Amino acid sequence: MNAHLEQLSPRPLWRHFRTLCNTPRPSGHEAALVATLERWAEGLGLAHDRDAFGNLRILKPATPGYEQAPGVILQGHLDMVAQANAGHPHDFTRDPIETHEADGWLHARQTTLGADNGLGVAAALAILEDDALIHGPLEALFTLEEESSMGGALNLAEGWLEGRVLLNLDSEDRGQVYIGCAGGADVIVDAQLPTAPLEAGEVALSLSLTGLSGGHSGIDIHKGRGNANRLLVRVLRALEPHGARLIDYHGGTLRNALPREAFATLALPEDARSHAEARVAALEAELRAELAGVDEGLSLSLTPTAAPADEALTAEASRLLVRALHVAPCGVERMSVEVPGVVETSNNLGVVSLEAGRFHLCALVRSLHDSATADIADRFRALFELIGARTRVENAYPGWTPDPGSPLLARFRRLHQERLGSDPEVKVIHAGLECGILGGKYPQLDMISFGPLIRGAHSPDERVELSSVEEFWTLLRVLVEDLATVKEEDLATVSAENAGRPSPSSSL
Repeated sequence: MNAHLEQLSPRPLWRHFRTLCNTPRPSGHEAALVATLERWAEGLGLAHDRDAFGNLRILKPATPGYEQAPGVILQGHLDMVAQANAGHPHDFTRDPIETHEADGWLHARQTTLGADNGLGVAAALAILEDDALIHGPLEALFTLEEESSMGGALNLAEGWLEGRVLLNLDSEDRGQVYIGCAGGADVIVDAQLPTAPLEAGEVALSLSLTGLSGGHSGIDIHKGRGNANRLLVRVLRALEPHGARLIDYHGGTLRNALPREAFATLALPEDARSHAEARVAALEAELRAELAGVDEGLSLSLTPTAAPADEALTAEASRLLVRALHVAPCGVERMSVEVPGVVETSNNLGVVSLEAGRFHLCALVRSLHDSATADIADRFRALFELIGARTRVENAYPGWTPDPGSPLLARFRRLHQERLGSDPEVKVIHAGLECGILGGKYPQLDMISFGPLIRGAHSPDERVELSSVEEFWTLLRVLVEDLATVKEEDLATVSAENAGRPSPSSSL
């Protein structure tokens, strides 16, 4: 599968990416890939080990004569987001990703591509096997479960890594280098809500909202795209006057992907059905007009269900739940004053479900300020307590404090100018790079993040620009070679602010 990848340039990188595409690796299912990489390392005579969580490290000694250079850690995560278009029968735990090229970009067929972060992992592997490259001591750190929980980074062993410099290869913009990122946390809401039998004269109807673009819940959240959960709840709110009661609800599949689809089953008085259908048709036109030029594919329908239910939420429980969801924080909360043009705080209503009265919500809050993350989590708690729900915060991780005076950044900017003829944009990203967590555990690290141009991450529209991969590879090789000439004292100017960062905690 994917033999065409080995004809692309740079060949060593794409050969490894083919292995990643052919080896299923959704979050929580990275074991087969870890075993494959361990066998590969043993074949090259490279030492490797894992920490207690299962994060993988592969080591390569310095080129003879460069043993005194500071150690360089090449870091990426092994897992990928598992998203497929509706109706596409893809099992991410068993099936390979099928890729194809079009107009200078690499795509997957009907699924996420896994360029996030497969290309970073592939680049690190290609560096390890490049015997023509001059380098200091190398460590490749491959973390687990980044996309689902940041679990690999949060549980990374302390005192394990030896390097002084960390190159995070998990960015998605050509000509840019990242020196800071947002922190975040999952907000989980659960409740058992009262139900009652369907009444005489009530019918069960299916309500569906499909066709949205989706995308990355951090990088894309400011672009005005539709959130299927937010929009379908708006429709449910409009149907309240017609006596609608919720039977079940399923919207979104991942807390870090903008929901593209949401589905609900309603109990509705038969004599209100025609009015409800007219209201849904009008709302479809309204929502299409609002999303014009941003998210063009929205489709909204209300149809008879094939499997009528016996019970629905009580009228009061349905009303309270819809209203709570309607006012829950969603989207951009605040733009940064300190870093103009960057989202400071946001929330994604990522996963919402209701089944037999059991309600579940998982939202992902992101912020450059941990206090703002805690505040939104508390707002969820205060709101959903009103309907008797329990709220908890999980998988909290800190942001990465920018250090514009980083010696590593200065070297990268110089090399970018020399090789590509331009100065890279220095950026802070509204997404959860692992650097904040890693820096808390290893405060001596000087870090930057860069990568090729990836668009549509976390959605089946994910794609990578092929020419940007060549550029990324060139920069990575020359940076590793340049760092082989560095003396330890050249990196001694890491800011006191970075050196004093606290260790991350698992909750807010």
